[in-house]
Amino acid sequence: MTDIAKYKSDSPNDVIKNWLRSRETIEFLGLWESMHNPDFKPVEFDGFRMSAGLNSFTMSPQKWIQGVNAIGIVSKSGRYGGTYAHSDIAFEFASWVSAEFKLYIIKDYKRLKSDENSRLSLGWNLNREISKLNYRIQTDAIMNNLIPPELTSAQIGYKYASEADLLNVA
Repeated sequence: MTDIAKYKSDSPNDVIKNWLRSRETIEFLGLWESMHNPDFKPVEFDGFRMSAGLNSFTMSPQKWIQGVNAIGIVSKSGRYGGTYAHSDIAFEFASWVSAEFKLYIIKDYKRLKSDENSRLSLGWNLNREISKLNYRIQTDAIMNNLIPPELTSAQIGYKYASEADLLNVA
């Protein structure tokens, strides 16, 4: 997150703190933690959520981590220090920092869904065609092997329909 914030400002810590002040950010982080962290503290989270967005509300990565026992964000000091986050959280932060990044994420998501749908559609159509061919083979087999030639046309129709119904159920 620190490297992403450097893209926006010479004071990356301030960018991260400003992002953490937002009510939407706190709600996003709380939801992420509740989904991934069995030791998440929901009562402490509610206190942060109620104050988030107020002019007097301040938040730092350390305060968030200690307050709710967060695992999605890690903050280290020192030479190789910085604020690091799970990729889900980093994507959300990068989307907040850069409208261009957010637009690329949306476009890529739409492209992936379109590719997925076309693959599913191809598979679905292939399955339909195979089923159609199998049904034709089976109904021809009924006509040629299960219906005796001495039946009347009404009896043939009834027998054929009952066998075809049995195939549909199967």
